[in-house]
Amino acid sequence: MLMRIPFTQPLPAATIIPSSAATAAGAVTALQNFLNPRPTSPPRGNGKTTILSGAGISVASGLADYRGSNGTYTLNKTYRPIYFHEFSASHEARKRYWARSYLGWTTLNRSKPNAGHHAVAALGDLGIISSVITQNVDSFHPMAHPTLPTIELHGYLRSTVCLSCRTEYDRAKFQDDLAALNPTWAAFLAEMLQSGALSTEHPEERRMKGLKTNPDGDVDVPGVEYNTFRYPACPACLEKPPEGKRVEIDSDGAWSAKSNAGVLKPNVIMFGESIPDTTKSAVEVAIDEASRILVLGSSLATYSAFRLIRRAQEQSMPVGFVNMGGIRNEELLLANLSRDTTGQDGVRCAQPLEALLPSLVERLRTAPATHMPFMPATFQPAPWA
Repeated sequence: MLMRIPFTQPLPAATIIPSSAATAAGAVTALQNFLNPRPTSPPRGNGKTTILSGAGISVASGLADYRGSNGTYTLNKTYRPIYFHEFSASHEARKRYWARSYLGWTTLNRSKPNAGHHAVAALGDLGIISSVITQNVDSFHPMAHPTLPTIELHGYLRSTVCLSCRTEYDRAKFQDDLAALNPTWAAFLAEMLQSGALSTEHPEERRMKGLKTNPDGDVDVPGVEYNTFRYPACPACLEKPPEGKRVEIDSDGAWSAKSNAGVLKPNVIMFGESIPDTTKSAVEVAIDEASRILVLGSSLATYSAFRLIRRAQEQSMPVGFVNMGGIRNEELLLANLSRDTTGQDGVRCAQPLEALLPSLVERLRTAPATHMPFMPATFQPAPWA
């Protein structure tokens, strides 16, 4: 399955169902009813919920989203992500990508999971959540809940991967290599950090300092030439080149254009790149085994996520949506959800996840456990308390 170009048409305002979910307290109640429904006969699935999360859950960690009021597609109308075929075929395209990634990595690397991620962990501890499918590449979900199964649909930025031998290489070490190969850029990055241009989380403030912050740890500096930027070769291929391939480096250790192998790319699924069959199968199993699906912080603009919700609805599975903005084909996805529901059949609300989810967890901890699939015998304080 190819990673398709995201849905780019304007999205409608959020539809709130039930109407009581327009308030924070009402949204908590609706979600409580959704996650803790009355038993059905015959029972469907594993009795638990699978979460599908998007960029919205990481905004409180200081990362940009895509379509929010301060999102990349909202503020940066000229933003165009790099395509897999461009990265694979062009040395110049890779220079540009890695230069921008070099500047943006600092923000991503120092960011941490927020209260929303930790609340998901608590929902897993309560036995309500069976698994998480995330579109995000920031690794916050596995960091926040290492024992709750997480499928990273679009890969992750914590490592690079070789296009030739598929060996992974730690992204933090790769960052050190980039600094050593590009001392002028390293000095520029230090200057940006000292000026505070990369410490502010507000995109407008960064733009005033000459930077454009884009998704996935990418920073654009208008007017800068990228053709002198250098990047390292895959260490594994350099030591033992694949059969029939050539991997060469220059005198400083940078990948040479004389090579025809040993190119490292971020371990994410770029647009135009195929999602591995193992990942595709794993997310389909996670959907099919669940009893309900809860979408957190995603507009479902990428087809790889949208199709999972359609798959769930084709099985008459209840789906809940929490997203500050609109959702792709929202009218279609909510067509069969009664406006009179109390939340058991589905919910659509627009509340900040970093506040909503911790409140939901506290409500579930203190609520009667009549329909809960599992409730710990002893109270456990929430990590954000």
